Amino acid sequence: MTPDVSPEAAPAPRGWRASLAAYANPRVLTMLLLGFSAGLPFPLVLTTLSARLRQAGIDRTTIGYFSLVGLAYSLKYFWSPVVDRLALPGLNRLGRRRSWMLLAQIGIAVGLLMMALQDPAESAVHMAWLAVFTAFCAATQDIALDAYRIEAVGVEWQGAIAATYQTGYQLALICAGAGALTAAAGYGWTFAYLLMTACVAVGVVTTLLIAEPEARVDRATMAQEARVIDFLERKAHWPAPLRHTMAWLIGAVVCPFVDFFSRNGLRAGVPILALIVCYRLNYTTMGVAANTFYLDLGYSLTQIALVSKVYGILMTLAGALVAGLLVKRYGVPRTMLIGIVLLTAANLLYAGISDRLAPFIIAHQDKLADAHAPALRWLAAAVSLDNIANGIAGTAFIAYLSSLTNAAYTATQYALFGTLWSLPAKSIASQWGKIVDAFGYPAFFVYTAAIGLPAILLILWLMRRPPSRSPAAA
Repeated sequence: MTPDVSPEAAPAPRGWRASLAAYANPRVLTMLLLGFSAGLPFPLVLTTLSARLRQAGIDRTTIGYFSLVGLAYSLKYFWSPVVDRLALPGLNRLGRRRSWMLLAQIGIAVGLLMMALQDPAESAVHMAWLAVFTAFCAATQDIALDAYRIEAVGVEWQGAIAATYQTGYQLALICAGAGALTAAAGYGWTFAYLLMTACVAVGVVTTLLIAEPEARVDRATMAQEARVIDFLERKAHWPAPLRHTMAWLIGAVVCPFVDFFSRNGLRAGVPILALIVCYRLNYTTMGVAANTFYLDLGYSLTQIALVSKVYGILMTLAGALVAGLLVKRYGVPRTMLIGIVLLTAANLLYAGISDRLAPFIIAHQDKLADAHAPALRWLAAAVSLDNIANGIAGTAFIAYLSSLTNAAYTATQYALFGTLWSLPAKSIASQWGKIVDAFGYPAFFVYTAAIGLPAILLILWLMRRPPSRSPAAA
């Protein structure tokens, strides 16, 4: 169990040494394991699955369409009010957040088990539906887990807790990326997915041991909830079931929207939402193509696991930890700017590699077995920049989204933000196979760099804007 003393009660640490000490807080450390639980399913329904499909002989265009599985993460807003407000029968003792996390984790384990037993070469459609089910359960876990993460600590601790969450998430990507690829290379894909199914136990055990966070409601929230009471009084003549259903929808769906714009205003709220939409476009679009790009260059699963899924993710961990310190020292907007600029540079570096180095790699594939081959070193350089940048950008983005939520509508508002950034990103990313087939990899990476420019402009606007009223203000 986590201790009863919550970190939000303590003053925010200042200075580099005190900022590092924030990572020792028990509730902050808890997010290491919960971040692992959140990150584990993601590669198994997207990037790792892409490699499995490619080895099964599935064409690039079809693999591109498989990235639409990720829309489950993007559309989670539509059932987030249920997760936010509804207590699960039979699991009430765990609390709303933990009960939904546990149910989702059980669903993830079932989905991965079924994927382990399915051969995509026999039925790609069946595999797609299993991936959709698993992604749906993973997205549901994210709704409850994000709400827990934001409610467990105060705003001033969100940089540290986001960095710890990212660390656990990236460790899970190593496990479900490099671990699964290495296991598949040695023992086959069925064994690899069975092994990943067993790793779901990390999240289950953590969920059973942690304490449910306390709900905090401020005066502004109480004013929003008054809309529900007013509705119930005005519609007293309606049938009771219909009246209470509509009241629930107003409280769960309408009030979170009204709350966001009441705190930020329309003139600031719209650009903020536009920034959320744009910020992760370039990384998401490039990321779904990465494994197929490496395979098309001739790298083996073991080499991809070593450079991209181990070394690269270690670089992401470094970036995440640096981001936690940068957020504490320089604030979220400046850290977000650093991250997006570095990501854009990384995409341009990939464009240069695919343009100048790809013909050499393809012509000398026999030399790729040498771990010190120049081609492998170039790949490591690009992966380093890309993943450090992603660690910084991703951590700062999580802290920013967390700061925008109201504790009374945590799951719904955060899921809305998740839908806003991931739905356009994953929809655009699903077309990567067509773009590469039509124009080649160099043009594709230049394109992924260009779509990050609007986010840079919006961050510069954000840096000049005075801070909005805190949702936790009484």
